[in-house]
Order: sequence, then structure tokens, then C-alpha cells
Amino acid sequence: MSALVSAATDELDRALQPGIDRDWSVPAGDVEWSCRHTAAHIADDLFSYASQVIAQPEHGYLPIEAVLDPAASNQEILDAVSMCGRLLRLAVEAASPDARAWHPQGTSDPDGFAAMGALETLVHGFDIASGLGLDWVPPGRLSEPVIERLFPDAPKADPAQVLLYATGRSALPGRPRQLEWSWNSAVRP
Repeated sequence: MSALVSAATDELDRALQPGIDRDWSVPAGDVEWSCRHTAAHIADDLFSYASQVIAQPEHGYLPIEAVLDPAASNQEILDAVSMCGRLLRLAVEAASPDARAWHPQGTSDPDGFAAMGALETLVHGFDIASGLGLDWVPPGRLSEPVIERLFPDAPKADPAQVLLYATGRSALPGRPRQLEWSWNSAVRP
């Protein structure tokens, strides 16, 4: 599962390169944040998930976060996201499969944190791409393992569309867009 994080951040970089010189202060799709803030959120989530995997706290997040320099260029922001993704991948690879750490959606294992990191990257990448006017959806090959790990009861359909549906970004045929949603990061037997 650790390779999924790197694949997701590589895909994000590839998808957003056509918009690297655009104004990232615009809203990121339907979320309240700007594209810039959303990218910073991805980096912080990846960093925080790596921290959780390494420290294995039982209650709450560690009191540390990744903050991007306000003067960073769009490319530097993407580079920071990629670095934080590599940090999470390395943390997952170094951790024992029996490691456990707190998350508000359920205490998780290293693979669960990798799946959550990939989800944040792919879904918020979709938000950023939408805000920048780029026609991009998360690839099915990356969406499918995220759905299997975090949304085990999700409907069966195109994995990219199911991921966007499961995270409240779009409707599916016969299913309206979800206004409230959450994933389940608890360890699976």
C-alpha cells in the first residue's frame, strides 16, 4: 500500500502541471479553500499521517503540522506535497504491520494511513484541478485500493467515480451527491 502514496503524489504533480502558472488563489472546486490552501492541506495531511505512523499515539494527533511558506511558488508547493508523500511512504514501509495509531475515523494501521494519504491527494487533487479548470479525475487504478480499504461498503461502479461519490464530490447514477460522508480507517481483520 505504501507505493500507492507515491503513485498518487506523482499523478497529482502530472495532473496539475498544466495549471502551474495559473492563479492558485481561486477556490478549489466546491470546497471553501483556495487551490493553494488545499495543496497545503494535502502536504500537512501526508506529513501528519507519517507522524502518526512513526509515533503511534493512542489518543489524538501529535502537536505538530507542516506549514508552507506563504511566498512558495505553485511548483514549490507541489514539490512539498511530493516530499510529504515520500515521507509517508517511508514511514509506512519502515513500520511494523502491527503498528497502530489514532485517527478520528478509527485507529489505523500503516496501510490504512497510506490509503488515507492517497485519498487526500487524489480527492483534493480533483478539487484543485477543478478550480484551475483542468479536466482531470483520479485514475481508477489508484482509486480502487483506496475504496477497498476506506469505503468497504461503497457501490460497485467505475472506481474514480465511486471515489468522488464516496467523498461527496459527485453523484452516481441513481444515487444523489452525498452531503455528509466519512471513511472508515479502522483496522480490518
